[in-house]
Amino acid sequence: MGNERRAIARIGKLMWAIAAGGAIGLTLWRGWTWGAGWLIGSAVSALNFRWLKQMADGLGRPGAKPRKAVFLGMRYLLLGGGLYVILKFTAISLPPTLAGLFLLVAAVMLEILFELAMYARNGTVDH
Repeated sequence: MGNERRAIARIGKLMWAIAAGGAIGLTLWRGWTWGAGWLIGSAVSALNFRWLKQMADGLGRPGAKPRKAVFLGMRYLLLGGGLYVILKFTAISLPPTLAGLFLLVAAVMLEILFELAMYARNGTVDH
């Protein structure tokens, strides 16, 4: 497995760990509406990561389906519409939901720090 595959796998694991820890912490601190909001935002972020990964994996492959490209292009409308319905018609809190949308950013930043630590220790990014 190449370095980039290992990095992507670590990002996925970091996302799960941050999502679970955030949900537990926010539920204990502010109640279920904040924990649920964090989980919804985190799930949207994880889903977006999966879709982006699928799109990147499919680049240059023969037999690409135009229907899939349209779906990937409209993903933000689909995600936004789903979030609107959930937040409008439930008691789930908006601030943790919006914060959960940055789950991928947090996981990528932690991966960058990990890579820098490996480089500092070994003088190379091969690990």
